[in-house]
Amino acid sequence: MYGGDEVSAIVIDLGSHTCKAGYAGEDAPKAVFPSVVGSTDQMDVDDTTSKCKLYVGSQALGFRRDHMEVLSPFKDGIVADWDMVDSIWNHAFRECLLIDPKEHPMLLAEPSSNSQQQRERTAELIFEKYNVPALFLAKNAVLTSFASGRATSLVVDGGGGSTTIAPVHDGYVLQKAVASSPIGGELLTDCLLKSLESKGVMIKPRYSFKRKEIQLGVFQTVDLDFPSTTESYRLYSQVCDWLDNFPPCEVGNLFISDCLFWKQRVIASDIKECVCRAPDTPYDGVYCFMLYLQ
Repeated sequence: MYGGDEVSAIVIDLGSHTCKAGYAGEDAPKAVFPSVVGSTDQMDVDDTTSKCKLYVGSQALGFRRDHMEVLSPFKDGIVADWDMVDSIWNHAFRECLLIDPKEHPMLLAEPSSNSQQQRERTAELIFEKYNVPALFLAKNAVLTSFASGRATSLVVDGGGGSTTIAPVHDGYVLQKAVASSPIGGELLTDCLLKSLESKGVMIKPRYSFKRKEIQLGVFQTVDLDFPSTTESYRLYSQVCDWLDNFPPCEVGNLFISDCLFWKQRVIASDIKECVCRAPDTPYDGVYCFMLYLQ
């Protein structure tokens, strides 16, 4: 039995954009890295069959490789590829936290719209592959509500790949009232990149150029050509480099207005749908306190 405060439990929050891992009770996660994987096809020794090699983590994805695709295990916020999820969990346990999963109970945050089949597959993989002593699956909306000191609330979760509206009542998600949209932050990022490119602002990935010193104190930028680089990796590197290094710039009021209008319309529509789906019970304590998770 596990109980009390000193249980050394591990918390894993695998989102559609970022994976966060750490110890329960601490203020911040120990590891934060992208929840995408790089995939390359490698031939076996006999050159008759090929297998995929997966690369996980910011450091592994930061190194450009020929024909490497950057893939996400999620589709519309729900896990679609469990092999990728397994590789992400393994990276979090073995390389980031440096732990043996058999020695730690686990708390896994899951999407509010997760199905029973998804929960069963998660438990099967965690117990059979990693032999954890204990496992608890918690809805994202419930964890967000508790973190804000509320047992009842309406949680708006704007993620990378989707937006979810979930009512929480006394620590439980009203499952039939959950509303979701397959539009998230990745769409806004794509729109912003296109807006910048339309204004002539080109964002070069870090691997596509180098600087060399032609004389003392004078540097020249040389473009590099890698024709075997995939479009998915080019876009991934472009976005990461822009978020990390690009200086502030003015993108124009039109783009900002469009983004705000889109955001308000999607959220308002989903909130209305969520409230209409909920059963006929008092709502004063539910949607008078709304949480927006981003």
